[in-house]
Amino acid sequence: MTRSRSFLGAALTLSMVAGVCQEPIDLTVPSDQQVREYFGSVSGLDEASMSGNVAVVVVRQSTDQLRRGGSLWARVGPYIYIFSDETRKIFEDHPGLAGVRVITRTSNGTTVANALLARDELTDVLWRRSLNIAGLARRDGTERVTLLEDLIEWGEDHTEFEYNPRYVPR
Repeated sequence: MTRSRSFLGAALTLSMVAGVCQEPIDLTVPSDQQVREYFGSVSGLDEASMSGNVAVVVVRQSTDQLRRGGSLWARVGPYIYIFSDETRKIFEDHPGLAGVRVITRTSNGTTVANALLARDELTDVLWRRSLNIAGLARRDGTERVTLLEDLIEWGEDHTEFEYNPRYVPR
């Protein structure tokens, strides 16, 4: 009994010393201005800011695009932007950033869709796959609709998402 107590005491002391000697965890998050700088080249960017430890990017989606492309374009909107070099870079540079949320809205401010990508959702391999899927969809999606469908499926598998039922009927 005494031996187990001294072992427990030594283990507790060792763990406390190890905790004190560790490097502090860097939990820096970007400022609103930095989020705008990361996503500044995004076409249709309306807003870019922080909400707690989540970067929020709001992108305008053309009503003409929604009219022509229907629910497919409504669903794919946030994934075009969330699976991007900008998102990956902001995660790399700011270890305290918990997620990136992309919200697509019409020109009159109606939310079409939103998706939240959590920091730890994608490994390096999955990031490469994400960038590949999104890049193909951006480049060839208007000619090959299946690429948009692939991106939607990927996005729905890796984000928390919500669609406005006006644009994406249930």
